[in-house]
Amino acid sequence: MVCAQWFGQGTDGHSRRSVASAEMDPLDRFERLRGWFPIPTRQQGFAPIRWLLLEGNRYAVTLALLSITFGNILLVGSIWTLEMQQLLTETETVQTLLNTLLSGIILLVSIVVSINSIVLSYDITHVGEQEERIESALTFRRDVGQMADIEGAPTNPSAFLTVMAEVIRQRARDLEEVAEGADAEFAKEIQDKVEATATTAEHLEESLEKVGGAEFGVLWLGLEMDYDTLLDRSRLIATTDSASLSENVDEQFEQLRQAFELFATGREYFKTLYYSREISQLSRTLLFISLPAILVTATTILTISARLLPEVWMLGLPPLLTFVAATFTISLAPFIVLTAYMLRIATVAHRTAAAGPFTIRS
Repeated sequence: MVCAQWFGQGTDGHSRRSVASAEMDPLDRFERLRGWFPIPTRQQGFAPIRWLLLEGNRYAVTLALLSITFGNILLVGSIWTLEMQQLLTETETVQTLLNTLLSGIILLVSIVVSINSIVLSYDITHVGEQEERIESALTFRRDVGQMADIEGAPTNPSAFLTVMAEVIRQRARDLEEVAEGADAEFAKEIQDKVEATATTAEHLEESLEKVGGAEFGVLWLGLEMDYDTLLDRSRLIATTDSASLSENVDEQFEQLRQAFELFATGREYFKTLYYSREISQLSRTLLFISLPAILVTATTILTISARLLPEVWMLGLPPLLTFVAATFTISLAPFIVLTAYMLRIATVAHRTAAAGPFTIRS
């Protein structure tokens, strides 16, 4: 019924996506690289801040921040070249600073790994709680399957969002049809509500086709969809015009509300998936990059102590300048990695309100 043609046997859905992919114009394919480059889009144009905070691949953001750091150190060193020479050869300031960075790297890794352990402790529970989780997951999937009238419930965020967008859009249209016999004012309210709901669902479906297989892109589409306004408006109409509602209209309102609530449940769980994956990836990346940073920092401290400074010119830049810029950039790499990930984690936490009786809008 609602989604059987798209998702019922799998082959139609696959072929439809293949056709959509084949019909994708060059600009759409170009925009799919936005995870690695701040490419302008049709809807938002050039939005480097949004790319930095949300859409950019965290490895790409890390490389961008590292490049900015390296370039700024080169710029400052080029302006004060003589002072840089004196700083390295006549004082212990650099050694003190590098020792501080070395201690900070070790402390940072310990803290982040401890945080990751706390997050992972959620999965270390007794068998009874694990059984309850599995039963809840199976019940949720069964409810989605029954609501969408499909045999196999979606098992990934992209499929879930696609199915639920189609369900919400279809139920909104059904509500519009059964409300045609009501008075003009009430029918107009229903029509406005249906148009807003259908437009939101259609935008979600179109966006899902463009994100490709980007994990965060799919999760963010679900987190970013503002269902609160639509759900509150449905409740308001149903409460205000309860005397005008026929049995069929009341039933369609209830079905649409159930679809919104099921979508909201999945949406809130998306945040759990995102935080778990992001923090785990942060810990892994930080462990990989911290060991080279520690080795380079320690080696640089020994090199400065022994006065074994490099004398090779590169690209016309003084040896000391490139040496200092490269060393400090590598030493700051763990902090830059943490910055890249925490920027997105903090932004997601700020822009997605938790489920509850109140919602704070910034």
